[in-house]
Amino acid sequence: MYTEFKTERLQLRPTLEEDAELIYQLMNTDKFIKYVGDRGIISIPMAADYIKRMMLPQLKALGFSSYTMITKHDGVKIGTCGLYNRYGVAGIDIGFGLLPGFEGLGYAYEASHRILNAAFDEFELKEVKAITSKENFSSQKLLEKLGLQKVGVTKLPNSDEEILLYTLAANKRRTVQKDKGLN
Repeated sequence: MYTEFKTERLQLRPTLEEDAELIYQLMNTDKFIKYVGDRGIISIPMAADYIKRMMLPQLKALGFSSYTMITKHDGVKIGTCGLYNRYGVAGIDIGFGLLPGFEGLGYAYEASHRILNAAFDEFELKEVKAITSKENFSSQKLLEKLGLQKVGVTKLPNSDEEILLYTLAANKRRTVQKDKGLN
């Protein structure tokens, strides 16, 4: 019903309630809590409810949301990557997160690259934004590798923390190679 994507090593499909265990694990990693925030998801049923309340309505309304990263070689769910209509950010932003055992292996770039291409080529967005903590250097490096440019700082509603704001306009993006004919 909704678009799924493939990369060399990953299948990316919309995050569904059946992914509640992954969301629970991901949202309770030290990095997620430090850099994204504590969502108060303390059980798998709470994670399923979060998916139902926060991810699926956007998927139904816009046709895109969070995508679960699944390794092709063994079918393991390793993280999420998606396009978010986030409260407090004017426009759509790209975000990603991996379980600790899968960081530093290129999966975040691979998934984000594919989702960014989809944002412009399939969903016909004119611009994609990203936000990240000033201390999250690995996220900043990845966003810059994807071609997003830091344009300043912003604050999300109900937060005093200044975070970095990145953007990439469709007409300013580098020529990004197609993903080897994969959809």
